[in-house]
Amino acid sequence: MKNNFSRLFHLKNIIFTSLLMTMFLLACSRETQVEHPAWINKLIKQFESEPVGNPPLSIWRYDYNDQVVYFIPAQCCDIPSTVYDADGNILCAPDGGITGEGDGRCPDFFSTRSDEQQIWKDPRSP
Repeated sequence: MKNNFSRLFHLKNIIFTSLLMTMFLLACSRETQVEHPAWINKLIKQFESEPVGNPPLSIWRYDYNDQVVYFIPAQCCDIPSTVYDADGNILCAPDGGITGEGDGRCPDFFSTRSDEQQIWKDPRSP
């Protein structure tokens, strides 16, 4: 009887440990879901409904001038890039345009931005 109790106890420990390990591995394998402002999700849907660009569109998050900003690089040539504040208001165009230097409202953007995080990149191929 004591031997059966010992086996049962050992079996329960194995099952419990296996369940814990499985839960741990599942939790570790999930990507961390980061909440973005609603206007970013709307912009992503808009981009996905348009033909794929070359290079594909992307959205980047930075800290700039003590605030969170979102940067959308230009796709080509004289088209300006766009920097948005956290509320979706356009702050500036740091590059692009005829001069290649943007609209002049954030000339230090590329040299002072920090904490780069890619938020989204169009997964489609050009």
